[in-house]
Amino acid sequence: MKANRTVPRLYKGFRDIFAADLQMRNWMIDRIRTVYERYGFAPLETPAIEYVDVLGKFLPEADQPDGGIFSFRNEDQDWIALRYDLTAPLSRVVAQYPELPRPFRRYQVGPVYRFEKPGPGRFREFYQFDFDTVGASSMMADAEVCMIIAETLEALGIERGQYLVKVNDRKILSGVLESAGLLEYTKDVTYKGSNGEEVTKTITAADILRSIDKLDKIGIPGVKQLLSGGRRDQSGDFTPGCQLSDEAIAVIEAYLNTQGATRLAVCDQWEKIVGESKIGLEGVAELREIDGILSALGIDESQVIYDPTIVRGLAYYTGPVFEAVLTFPIFDEKGEEKQFGTVFGGGRYDSLIERFTGQKVAATGASVGVDRLLAALKLLGKVPNRSSTAQVLVTVMDKKSGAEYAKIAKELREAGINAELFTGNGNIGKQLKYADHCNIPFALIAGENEFAAGEVQIKDLWLGKELSEQIAGREEWRRDRPAQSTVKREELVAFLKEALQ
Repeated sequence: MKANRTVPRLYKGFRDIFAADLQMRNWMIDRIRTVYERYGFAPLETPAIEYVDVLGKFLPEADQPDGGIFSFRNEDQDWIALRYDLTAPLSRVVAQYPELPRPFRRYQVGPVYRFEKPGPGRFREFYQFDFDTVGASSMMADAEVCMIIAETLEALGIERGQYLVKVNDRKILSGVLESAGLLEYTKDVTYKGSNGEEVTKTITAADILRSIDKLDKIGIPGVKQLLSGGRRDQSGDFTPGCQLSDEAIAVIEAYLNTQGATRLAVCDQWEKIVGESKIGLEGVAELREIDGILSALGIDESQVIYDPTIVRGLAYYTGPVFEAVLTFPIFDEKGEEKQFGTVFGGGRYDSLIERFTGQKVAATGASVGVDRLLAALKLLGKVPNRSSTAQVLVTVMDKKSGAEYAKIAKELREAGINAELFTGNGNIGKQLKYADHCNIPFALIAGENEFAAGEVQIKDLWLGKELSEQIAGREEWRRDRPAQSTVKREELVAFLKEALQ
């Protein structure tokens, strides 16, 4: 009778990540951290679990949290959940520790969790890397966000001209709605559901903004359908329209068609569109101030532009909002073009901490989608692809000399060189294949003759791989042995340090 054995399996939407991808991520995080710290941001770490009401993501009319988060009850029957982003915990920290200095500038990197339907490249656990300034109402902080996003992308090898930071202001969006008489818009719309039944939905100004947010996917004609009678997509699903008048749609269309050679030219057009709307004019003034700072620092429209389609979190952001996109095609191994969407996003959220303190607290920042951007960097060949941390593999030709090999490895480590002593089974050929599989740069080879002569052989595996693609015949390879050197034991450390550089 066979024993019942547990089947090894993963919960859907989660994944195992192995050394090569983890080292790519660490490489990426190190470079992002360097930029953040250059601007004076300091690290913060918060728990992965928070009270649901602290996270603020739940349905008030229900007795359990929204299905979009991983939640459970603790021993006291309180609702607990895994964090779905890093900003909600930051808001709790600022409210809980009033002694923190203002402005409070922090960065945080870590996994977040969303109980959403997984798909290709879409997981329920993923990494975010945020930076935020809390307690600064000046637009200098928002201009700094633009600068940091641009510098971070360039630090990761995305060159100027290959990305764009797109900026808008939620106050301008409110101003557009106000000038069209839609700021407090509400209307009940009845339509036929997927099963033919009649469905009634209350349309609000938020639905208008959601329609605007879809511009990059469905274009102006599609947005106008959503603003008027409704739209049926290619799958046959129907989205009810906002039932706006032609005059109101014309105002929104004029806003969406805004173009200008400079950021200030865009501001001039938006100022005309928002008319006498006080909140709209405040938004235009904020973007003019940001432009003045960026222009003084030489950051022009090749890096940062003003874009009417940037909406972001509807009940979240209160001022300038930011998104960064890659502006050139990226192809996978099959030659198919990949779409990555927004790789960096954020904005000003002056009301988020108010629910704890009862007072508005100025805050702004942005977050890089680590996994999404890493996928793009991998296809571009911008990240080192290694499944080992070792810089040298010390091979073992004579097991009776194990202590001598261990001494060599110890000597290299003490000199600051990552050295792995091969502890498995296999001849020198298999050991070199192992080093090649792990993408280790160098292999140290020594047998009885080398020990007697006080020498070792150093094989440059990376150079060898490169040269082997250029050399036609095996005899030529054996004759020249261009990627292997004989080194005196006393010169070993110096040789490897120079070679690694």
